Amino acid sequence: MNLSILDTSFSVIKLPQTEGVPSWAIKGEFFSITHTNEELSIVCPSSNVPDNIQKDVEHDWKCIKVDGMLDFQLTGILSSLASPLTDNKISIFAISTFNTDYLLVKRHSIEKAKSVLENAGHLFIN
Repeated sequence: MNLSILDTSFSVIKLPQTEGVPSWAIKGEFFSITHTNEELSIVCPSSNVPDNIQKDVEHDWKCIKVDGMLDFQLTGILSSLASPLTDNKISIFAISTFNTDYLLVKRHSIEKAKSVLENAGHLFIN
């Protein structure tokens, strides 16, 4: 499977579920918004996050993208990425979209994650 690492550093933020989506959250090459009855979860470029957001925020994530469109009939894609990382004690934050999958890995683990995934047969194209 072909993978790429996005250049941007990302943050994961939790806001109260009663809040609307802030304008700063929806800028950049990649962002993700999930609303549940418990929270508003935001993944966005770290440079977008205002300084006053200091609670319920995790900074310093890098994003690995599965390149190309994935067919909904395919199985095991996320598992083929997550399992080797889990086996090597690398935690992930996974996001799936209609087209493909993304894995966020802490910046300090990105080189190890890349090596682990290459050893598992995946190819980084950037």
